[in-house]
Amino acid sequence: MSGPRLGAIAAVVVLLAGCTGELGGGPILANAPIVRPSPAATPSPTPRPPDPVPIVFPRDDGPHDRLTEWWYYTGHLRDRASGARYGFEFVVFRAERGDFPVAWASHLAITDEGGDRFFYAQRSEIGPQVDGSPRGPGGQPRGFALAIDATGGNSSDRWAMAGADGTDTLSATMTATEAAAAGSPAGLGLQLALASLKPPTLHGASGFVDFGPAGGSYYYSRTRMAANGSIVVDGRALDVSGEAWFDHQWGDFIAVGGGGWNWFAVNLADGTDLTLSLVRDASGGYPLVYGTAVAPDGTATHLNASDFSVAVTGRWTSPRTGTVYPAGWRIDVPGLALRIDLRPTVADEELDTRATTGVVYWEGSQVVQAQRAGRPLGGEAYVELTGYGP
Repeated sequence: MSGPRLGAIAAVVVLLAGCTGELGGGPILANAPIVRPSPAATPSPTPRPPDPVPIVFPRDDGPHDRLTEWWYYTGHLRDRASGARYGFEFVVFRAERGDFPVAWASHLAITDEGGDRFFYAQRSEIGPQVDGSPRGPGGQPRGFALAIDATGGNSSDRWAMAGADGTDTLSATMTATEAAAAGSPAGLGLQLALASLKPPTLHGASGFVDFGPAGGSYYYSRTRMAANGSIVVDGRALDVSGEAWFDHQWGDFIAVGGGGWNWFAVNLADGTDLTLSLVRDASGGYPLVYGTAVAPDGTATHLNASDFSVAVTGRWTSPRTGTVYPAGWRIDVPGLALRIDLRPTVADEELDTRATTGVVYWEGSQVVQAQRAGRPLGGEAYVELTGYGP
């Protein structure tokens, strides 16, 4: 493999190290990126107004002609029969670099909270065929439809996500090789239908987060989505229901900060949703700290660094990479009279995705103990930690 194909694969790894490293069992080897023919000529770029521009739905649910983009789901599921709890992560990254074909990568993870187990796999693919998003007048997207095949273009084990206006579907089945490498040879996968319970939340200034010299990112979330369907764990299909969180981010940026970032997504039992982002620089400082609180009726309140505090209350060391991660937090939001304590449901939720996105990171479900004005409050949460590992 040579020329632009090799360059495009490098774009996946280098770009997506920035996506997950700066936000965004043993190590698993991803499938070799699938490379399909794409036109040699690249169309001339279409002039566009300067950022920021208003976010419009369902157009902006779909793909954008930008350097970096991702569609990112995390969620909490219960087996209807046994009550057993599972967390999941499913993400597709898009990388665009000049004349290179568009590059894609995807991560899939399932946390068996009661069984103290964590499974994950990763894929990459190169070319426009991944994007089957519906288009309206003028070729503008009307949502998104993305599909990444297994090695060799096998569509029987396709990973796919599609949606518009908060009605989404997720479908992913690990191949036998992927499932065995993940530690569940009998099979792993998920099939979920999602429906947003709140309007989309725009972060930053009307949906645009300014990274300064590093560029900027359009960013919205659907913070609470009803989830129904099935997951497969150890070859057993489980009928599940629960809730999911969806992040969609895009822009002309590659990396931000230089030291990684901590991301928190919390759904409280009273209907409040909270997300916090703490981006570190190379010296360990936090030049970019922001968050959003979403009330039960969907009203969003933007939070600055002075509006909340996050203290680390525990640590965990990876037995594979030797990386030391935070593994427990106390979050205080005085203006909302909130105190939230988090700890991982499973200590080892580390993903070695150097084969697709160039980084090792930790992302997993949490045990939530919260209180508002001193009164106990339950909830669920996901945390992502990047920049700590190789």
